[in-house]
Amino acid sequence: MFLWFVILAPILVAEVFRSPMVDYRMVALGAALPLLEVFAGGARVLHTLLGATVVMGLVMGATVGRRLVRRRWLGIPIGLFFHLLLDGTWTRASDFWWPAAGFEFRHDTLPEFDRPLVVGLLLEALAVGAGVWAWRRYELDDDDNRRFLVRTGQLARGVLN
Repeated sequence: MFLWFVILAPILVAEVFRSPMVDYRMVALGAALPLLEVFAGGARVLHTLLGATVVMGLVMGATVGRRLVRRRWLGIPIGLFFHLLLDGTWTRASDFWWPAAGFEFRHDTLPEFDRPLVVGLLLEALAVGAGVWAWRRYELDDDDNRRFLVRTGQLARGVLN
């Protein structure tokens, strides 16, 4: 599962916050980062509430007095938080609330891959459908809107109304 995160997290952020200043590329990156934990043998720090919160704190601390830089980099922790929502990590209390229940990680799989293959494929197909909807919703068939998103990571102000 990859598209489920990189398509849905930016769409949800756009629809919830309606901010033209968010860098949606960074949201997508943040939403995909926990997938790298597959190489660590299972869900680790990026699949925890503490991990996303620490990254948020680091971004906030590192960007004091640099509002535009902060605005761009906040997409990473926002994407991490949306990953936790979209993959259902919150249903695995020992992972989500780590280290409150101990310092060991109890699962050797990622929540994304701990479901039947058909469910994962269905979620990916739903993400593609959501992507088609978003393409129309944010008027990305317009060359200027699409180039602006690619260049800045932001959606044109007029499409978020």
